[in-house]
Amino acid sequence: MREAMASAEVGDDVLDGDPTVRRLEETVAALLGKPRALFFPTGTMANQTAVWMLGRRGTEVLIDANAHLVHWEVAGVAGLAGVQVRPVSPGAGSLVMTAADLAAHVRPRSPHAPSASLVCVENTHNGAGGKASTVAELEAVRDVAQANGLPLHMDGARLWNAAVATGADIASLAAPATTVMVSFSKGLGAPVGALLAGSEEAMADSWATRKRFGGGMRQSGILAAAALHGLEHHRQLLIEDHRRARGFANIVDGAGGARVVSPDTNIVMVDLPDGLSSSDVVSRSLDRGVRITPWSLTRIRAVTHLDADDAAVERAATIVAEVLHDCARASRV
Repeated sequence: MREAMASAEVGDDVLDGDPTVRRLEETVAALLGKPRALFFPTGTMANQTAVWMLGRRGTEVLIDANAHLVHWEVAGVAGLAGVQVRPVSPGAGSLVMTAADLAAHVRPRSPHAPSASLVCVENTHNGAGGKASTVAELEAVRDVAQANGLPLHMDGARLWNAAVATGADIASLAAPATTVMVSFSKGLGAPVGALLAGSEEAMADSWATRKRFGGGMRQSGILAAAALHGLEHHRQLLIEDHRRARGFANIVDGAGGARVVSPDTNIVMVDLPDGLSSSDVVSRSLDRGVRITPWSLTRIRAVTHLDADDAAVERAATIVAEVLHDCARASRV
């Protein structure tokens, strides 16, 4: 990947275009089945651009209550686009927002309540443990959005993983969305970069918004080359990440009374029993050389990736399981 970056053909993407960036945009637009795509430094900027472009100030965006756009983009939808989040909590038995959940949260028209201007989905869903939505599920959400005159933006940072997990063509997964964001710095292993795809008109508007947000890049072919390398060489390895995540989950599940959310993809959420804190588990694991994330006070997150082979994942899972047992014993003293 670094060799590809060092040898990338570059131009000036702010002025007359960068040839490697153009190749990446055209390649991914074709993969997603969209007319045009635009390269961004981050997925967050691409998400915020979509909300700015599709939403309207003084309205609300309907979105899964646990979505990345709600919790991990520092209230950008309010601070930048001036829209209000209308969180949609998944119903009983569902990890992510369904079409029925969405329909139940659309407000009746009223001069006293905010109207909606946008629906957002996330696939795979980070907060739900990498849950992958199927084409049928996404089409059902799209149908509810369309019935209410609302465009649909997809945070598809891990859409590559969703395609592997569901067996669906990635263009079919992207088709229900007005705009879709994909990331290159997650499972594909690039150091930076994301892309927003949609209609020609939407991408022309997005170009101006990206500029407004400070996202114009000059010799960005150096970064696009890394994304292209990831697409060509790392995409087929995602299935191994998913397999290793299942192996990690099997070792950790039940340790010290913890329970895992069965992983669809490469994210393993571990729910802790009463008496255990995520910060303690994370700290003790780090002391033994394993980096995991505290997701909440009682949940930790582990993610498999291309730099962690079978032996590394098994060792990490064994250490985390031992830490969980140790913490459980300590909590009973």
